[in-house]
Amino acid sequence: MAAEAARQQKTRQQKKGSPMTQGVVRRQVPATVGAMPGLAAVAALGALGALLAGCSVNVPDPAVPKPSPSESTLSTPTITPGHDAEALAAKDLPLSAGGSLAPGDPVAVSSRLEEAPGWSVVHSGLQGETRYAKTDGCMVVVRVSVNQGPLVVPGDDAASTKELFRYLDPGIAADKLTPASLRWGQDSDKPEHRVELLALESAPASSGTAALVLARLFSSPASSVYVSVACPDGGTLAKARAEVQSQLAVVPPA
Repeated sequence: MAAEAARQQKTRQQKKGSPMTQGVVRRQVPATVGAMPGLAAVAALGALGALLAGCSVNVPDPAVPKPSPSESTLSTPTITPGHDAEALAAKDLPLSAGGSLAPGDPVAVSSRLEEAPGWSVVHSGLQGETRYAKTDGCMVVVRVSVNQGPLVVPGDDAASTKELFRYLDPGIAADKLTPASLRWGQDSDKPEHRVELLALESAPASSGTAALVLARLFSSPASSVYVSVACPDGGTLAKARAEVQSQLAVVPPA
């Protein structure tokens, strides 16, 4: 009878499953797919641009708060009631005028770079990023990120943008940042206006690569525009910069 009882006990355990097997079944976690956190994605791109330029990039302080995960977009933003995007696009937007944008709604980027000779789209919308390549070896990355609140200096786009650059590389000196601009508004049949950004240009490294980063953190909507350009040398970089500044347009919230 003892042997029969042992056999029945073994059968019950096989049907029920061992504790280890049961634990594995309970701990199956469904796969999740989502965008990288806005600043983490920008930081990764910044590190890439600096690496291409032969520069070293410090690791950001892990104590710095990170924005919540969010998606990025190059499409036209949603419409904000009572917000006149056409009036905003009808004049330049210097860094000092960032407060004229509506809170919460991000800017967007419109691009015709792929229509310029030699340029093509490598990928679009991959984790919120659009990447372009040119036949001469240049590469451009464009990203619009949201939820940048931890870096925002309220009402001050210039200071906020400097904080963004410091986040990408704490070793960056503010006096190395120079004014730059992109087209403001996407209506090509109207007088052209410009939106001011800050730029960081790296001289060709020993590998011969030259790089440029254009960025602005808009304090009111807490969103940022980031454009990186990397080329084989300074001459090709200058041409690529001119094409980027003429073919990319920052679009105000609608």
